[in-house]
Amino acid sequence: MAMRSAVARLIRSSSASPSRLSSSSILLKSGNAFFSNATPSDQKHIEESFNATPSDRKHIEEPFEVKEAEPVNASKSSPEKLLVLGGSGFVGSHVCKEALDKGLVVSSLSRSGKPSLNEPWADKVIWNQGDLLEPASLKDAMDNVSAVVSCVGGFGSNSFMYKINGTANINAIRTAAEKGVKRFVYVSAADFGLLNYLLQGYYEGKRASEAELLSKFTYGGVILRPGFIHGTRRVGSVKIPLGLVGSPMQMVLQNAKLLTRLPLIGPLLTPPVSVASVGKVAVRAATDPVFPPGIVDVYGIMRYSEQN
Repeated sequence: MAMRSAVARLIRSSSASPSRLSSSSILLKSGNAFFSNATPSDQKHIEESFNATPSDRKHIEEPFEVKEAEPVNASKSSPEKLLVLGGSGFVGSHVCKEALDKGLVVSSLSRSGKPSLNEPWADKVIWNQGDLLEPASLKDAMDNVSAVVSCVGGFGSNSFMYKINGTANINAIRTAAEKGVKRFVYVSAADFGLLNYLLQGYYEGKRASEAELLSKFTYGGVILRPGFIHGTRRVGSVKIPLGLVGSPMQMVLQNAKLLTRLPLIGPLLTPPVSVASVGKVAVRAATDPVFPPGIVDVYGIMRYSEQN
């Protein structure tokens, strides 16, 4: 109230013109008002209103000391770290190469540790030794990891297929959630109708892993469901050019989506997709925070792979 009274008196004063008032800067400190550019007449009004003491007048006459702020050294953020499960396999190796090309720190995990791959990209990957069927061995590999891509899968007896496609991936998903990993991408498989019954353990394991992922990573879980994946596949020292068959089939079937709705045989007409496309979309889904969570079918994989 005293401050308002002082300002009102100053405005009403004949010695304080509007131009003079507008050019005066009002400084507030410790509940007191000081007019840095006030005239002697103005200062008289101020002193009378606030009963200014000699100490107050000293504050009025002396300018405030302004100290320069200390510079802040903003360090460049380190690249994201991506853990690829099954990184030495057909799909996993392409995920690793794609991630390295994007400038990510890439690590992988297997029971034997570093594989015997004589390729330049393999030397840039951090290879960890561990067993997906033993969750305790996964925790160290997931330290400081921002995202995980699992390409783990396999064929065999129904019990074996469920263990590799289901239990192993479920263990990885749960461990990643406990370690605070932000995103998890799972390379699953498209439905093939009657083939699902012939490979019951394979598909039951895949779908169990998908359900676990969607429950643990509601906003950061992505499931890729490719069909037949083509590309050059290495089996030992032999390279198998699957693209010679898969690429022409993809060109024919990718524009015949309606055929997949045919009873019984429709799912068998799901178009193949290149392993390079799967790797590209997997890395994008793992690193792009706006990539939508949920299931991405083969048509979505082809669409996302064509985007820059």
